[in-house]
Amino acid sequence: MAVKFTLPTYLTLLRIALIPLLAVVFYLPWDYARQTATAIFIFAAVTDWLDGYLARKMGLETRFGAFLDPVADKLMVAFILVLIVQAEASPWLAIPSAVIIGREITIASLREWMAEIGQRTKVKVSQLGKWKTSAQMTAISFLLYHDDVFNLPINTLGYWLLYLSAVLTLWSMVNYLVVALSSFSD
Repeated sequence: MAVKFTLPTYLTLLRIALIPLLAVVFYLPWDYARQTATAIFIFAAVTDWLDGYLARKMGLETRFGAFLDPVADKLMVAFILVLIVQAEASPWLAIPSAVIIGREITIASLREWMAEIGQRTKVKVSQLGKWKTSAQMTAISFLLYHDDVFNLPINTLGYWLLYLSAVLTLWSMVNYLVVALSSFSD
């Protein structure tokens, strides 16, 4: 069985390829390194939305793309959160970041297990999950950028949004686990 590469799949692969570029740019000894890294991250977030939109709109959904897209998302989010925590070592960043990364691993494992038993549709992406993702991407963008903009405390707002993301993360994880609970007893 050959893997079919479509425009959405290439966008997903691009998102994965941007991860090492983000690392290089983030650590460059350059005044605009964080701003440039933020722009790359935002571009990656836009490709995440765009690949899903194009796949649905143009009928380009593939099994490989459905597998790869969430993997790319989780790699990007986990990597950036670790990068941010490493750059600004603080339990106030580490705790919500660990919650978010832990949830992503848990839900990815749950989805894999549910697919294995033929119940994948029980744990499909919910509206709450989309809100969580929006808050998370905004929080990460703010924390990555770090500097104030027009006297707005971007880093502080990033902290607040990261905590909101962690709460939404836990809430959505509990929802997924409750839905899947009936399958656990089998």
